[in-house]
Amino acid sequence: MMMTSTAFGAHNCLMNRASLNRFAAAWGALFHLGKSDRIAIFPMHSLYIRHLLLFFILSPLPLTALAWNAAGHRLVAHIAWEQLEALTRAEVTRLLQGHPDHALWVKRAKDAQADRGAFVEASTWPDDIRQDQRFYHAGMDDPTPLLAGFPDMQRHSDWHYVNLRLDGSPDDPPLSGRLGTQLMNLLKTLAIRNTSAVDRSYALPWIIHLVGDAHQPLHTCVRTGANGKWDALGQGMTISNPFNPRKNSSTLHAFWDDLPGPPWLRGERLQSTARSLVSNYPPMALSASSETWIAESWQIAREHGYPTSHDDPPTITADFFEDSREITRRRVTQAGYRLAELLNAALRQ
Repeated sequence: MMMTSTAFGAHNCLMNRASLNRFAAAWGALFHLGKSDRIAIFPMHSLYIRHLLLFFILSPLPLTALAWNAAGHRLVAHIAWEQLEALTRAEVTRLLQGHPDHALWVKRAKDAQADRGAFVEASTWPDDIRQDQRFYHAGMDDPTPLLAGFPDMQRHSDWHYVNLRLDGSPDDPPLSGRLGTQLMNLLKTLAIRNTSAVDRSYALPWIIHLVGDAHQPLHTCVRTGANGKWDALGQGMTISNPFNPRKNSSTLHAFWDDLPGPPWLRGERLQSTARSLVSNYPPMALSASSETWIAESWQIAREHGYPTSHDDPPTITADFFEDSREITRRRVTQAGYRLAELLNAALRQ
């Protein structure tokens, strides 16, 4: 259920230098970024970028689905942080301080509240390790050495999603993916105080991340296309999006991933966006059941996840675009509230 074409990866992930400049300028204008900010976001002349591009050209690894982009996961985490009880904040801070990558999260966040910054940045860690050479894809790569502070070095791509058939029921056995079951396994690890510190510190970033994944509608479904092939998580459908002139062609899954905002959203812009979401979407009756969240996402995907356009490729209409944005704002906010509820219940003792 994963896209494996190296050519497809190169086509979607690579831009020449002129294209990167145009892309940075466009996003800079949209989000009022100065030239220095754009350079910080797009270090086009650095060895890092050249090595990253070379990796995507040569990499034989599959391109698996991300859930919400980094902005979406940070928003979920920021909303949750503001809802955590004092004792829960203290415990998640202590656990994250025991994680090998804690110092990196604090540095990257540049948040005056370092503990909050680490919590927010930890939310993207399970996606970040897909490109981290310390880790490996089981069954595809040679195992990498076990490093101190980690219980294992696998990337665990199948933890991020669950493929439930849209022509069936959310109660049917999934075709693939372990999102719901693994989230509950990690929560048990976190909640049992006599579990090893390494295991608990490792489980927490995954929990923060997977709660967000469970609220992304296209991370819970698979359907059969007109050609009879499986359309896993919307990865098999290319759409035309006139509302994003810089990325007017993408997979349907990528369209949903990008709805929360630009992936570099941090700092005051992140905080103000989170405050706006909380203001517009107050807490409702909460549910700490990952099965419920996944069933909700599956239902949304079934009813609202796919464009009804008969164009080839399907075109995103104004109504579909606005409906998708509204769903995204609501689901990201719900995920934040529910993550806080989950952590408060597990750690308040």
